[in-house]
Order: sequence, then structure tokens, then C-alpha cells
Amino acid sequence: MEPRTAPDDGTAEKLATLRAELDRLGPVLVSYSGGVDSALLAVVAREVLGDEMACAFLDGPLVSRSAAAEAREIAARHDLPLVVISFDPLRVPGVAGNPRDRCYHCKKSLAALLKREAAARGFGGVVDGVNCSDLGEHRPGLSACAEEGIGHPLVAAGISKTEVRAIARSLGLAFADKPSSACLASRVPYGEPLSPAVLARVEAAEEALRALGFPRGRVRAHGVLARVEVPAADLARALEAAPHLVPALKAAGFAYAALDLEGYRTGAMDEAPKD
Repeated sequence: MEPRTAPDDGTAEKLATLRAELDRLGPVLVSYSGGVDSALLAVVAREVLGDEMACAFLDGPLVSRSAAAEAREIAARHDLPLVVISFDPLRVPGVAGNPRDRCYHCKKSLAALLKREAAARGFGGVVDGVNCSDLGEHRPGLSACAEEGIGHPLVAAGISKTEVRAIARSLGLAFADKPSSACLASRVPYGEPLSPAVLARVEAAEEALRALGFPRGRVRAHGVLARVEVPAADLARALEAAPHLVPALKAAGFAYAALDLEGYRTGAMDEAPKD
């Protein structure tokens, strides 16, 4: 497939490096979540490799139904070969108990499924959408990826999260400004067990938050308390929406609602003191 026009904002060289890296890797399976990072990687891989690539979406209880639908929609829009693999990490030892290294155990099991799928297709490896900005965060899953040989082409090309969005925007990709997301487990404090009921409460609460006009919000589950995070600029509006938001959170299964005055930020659960 012919590559699209390169962006002219200083990231053209990095996009060229990404394309060269994918060409070097040859046939690959992209670990695909529908987020902006893996979606950009998949689109570029499709351009470079054509039919010698596919995307694998791991679907299960840690994935919201809206996220799964968006992933399928993006894949269909960009003609990405998509395989959906059922994966229940709550059955994986070291995940349901929700320890601080939960992501390590989850990624180890996930990698085994991806490598099996890649081998069945005759592909040489598996790649994911990890970018340079991810390397400085608390991400135990990166250790599992390293052990399992999962490649990070965006890192190899020196591309940060901001540059991922800039490249996607310059290529005219509608998902360029899609809000960041993470699995539903990231809404539950470490040490508090994950269960289908807790995850369902979080999912329902966040759907209600989006319906009220807060697409970048999060609902962190602290037992029966829902701690709502919205961008700092939206705090006043969230307070005004309290008469509608509180009943929605209670309908989702929470007894109490609190608004985090610090606002939305990624990795909020990593801020709590370690035991």
C-alpha cells in the first residue's frame, strides 16, 4: 500500500523511521486496543505491510463495551484485519487480587495468546503501541513484554505520546484526539480485589459520566464510594451537574459520590502510599 503524506510539523522523520522499522520487522500481529497509540501503529503497519499484518483485540471483563465497540469501528473504518480473542484476566493468578504488579501477570498471559495467534498466521512477531512517554510511568506490564519479546515500534522510532497524536492528526486520522483510556482495573485501588460486580459498577458509572458531557472523566471505585475525576477545567461544571450525576452514580451501584478536586490525571491509583 502507498504511504500517506508525511506530517510537516517535525515528526516526518520519526514517521519515516516507524515505517522503516515495520518494514524491517516484516509480518507482525499488532496488539490492538483501539486507543490512539495502537490504532496509529496499526494504520501505519497496514500501509507498510499490507496483508502481512493483522490486529488482535483482547476482549474480556476488563474492557468496557463502549471501548470494544470503538475499537471495532476504528478497525472497520481503516480496513484493519481484526481478530477478537476472548481473554479473562480475572482467571489469571496474580490479577484478581489486584496487587501492584497486576499488569505484569496480565501481560504475561496476554502475550502468550498473542504469540500463539501470530504463529498460527505465520507472522514473525507481535508488536504493541507502547510509546516513549510510557517508559517513565509505573508499568509493570513492560517487564512482561520484554520477557516475552513483544516489540515496541513507536519506541524504536523515538515517538512520544504527543507525537503520536501529532502524526495521527497530520495523517487526517479521526482518532487523533481520542481521550486516553485504560482497562477498568485501573479504577480500583491496589489490594482491593477485582470482581465482575465492581467492574460493572465502574463501567456503568463512567457511561453515565460520559452521557452528562464528561468524555475525559474517570470513576475510581473505593468500596461504596465513587471518586469522580474530570479535567480541572471541568470541575465547576461537574459540581453544577451534581443533581444529575449523584443519582446516576447511585444507580450504578455506589452509595456515595465525591469529586476529586485535583482533577483527572492518568495513573491516579499509583499515587497512594505503598504498604
